[in-house]
Amino acid sequence: MIIAIDGPAAAGKGTLGRALAARFELAYLDTGRLYRATGLAVLNSGGDPTDPKAAEAAARALDPATLGDPDLRREAAGVAASQVAAQPAVRAALLDFQRHFAHHPPDGAKGAVLDGRDIGTVVCPDAPIKLFVTASVEARARRRFKELLDSGQEVVESTILADLKARDARDAERDTAPMKPAEDALVIDTTELGADEVLARVVSHVLAARPPAGGAEA
Repeated sequence: MIIAIDGPAAAGKGTLGRALAARFELAYLDTGRLYRATGLAVLNSGGDPTDPKAAEAAARALDPATLGDPDLRREAAGVAASQVAAQPAVRAALLDFQRHFAHHPPDGAKGAVLDGRDIGTVVCPDAPIKLFVTASVEARARRRFKELLDSGQEVVESTILADLKARDARDAERDTAPMKPAEDALVIDTTELGADEVLARVVSHVLAARPPAGGAEA
């Protein structure tokens, strides 16, 4: 079973993805970390994430061991991720990694949950379960502000709001793999929903949509 989750930053994709992976005994991949790691690698080398050559080189040299770096949660890494993700060569370099994870999940998992911006439309267009998780940009800015404050970072909510708006525009308007719901995706607006309520709705959807013999027992 492959579950594809797409949507903008801070909409709740990661929380939902991890919970679904635990519920159905699936492997989980936050594909945004691939782009964050690529963008951070460019920054750490003194390069410009908008430079196509530097970004592609970083993507092709990406070490999976760096995906656990706590600096990937910093806002600078998020901005750099959006910049490198807009480049076709970077997306091509990371596509095989994502598809291999989906179809050959590690540690004997029964399937995989992937979240990102183009999982249901490009990476795994044949995934039987496709979700598009969204929320108002103001709600997402408040969530991200609290998350960063709790992690000890000094942030300004208005700056986060402006950054999210800019990232949304880059993600939705790029020529290659723009962020949009797959035609057969279940769209969930989490603006007024708690994580438990979102999970309950999606679990019901997954149980109804998956083949009788697939996945974990309910």
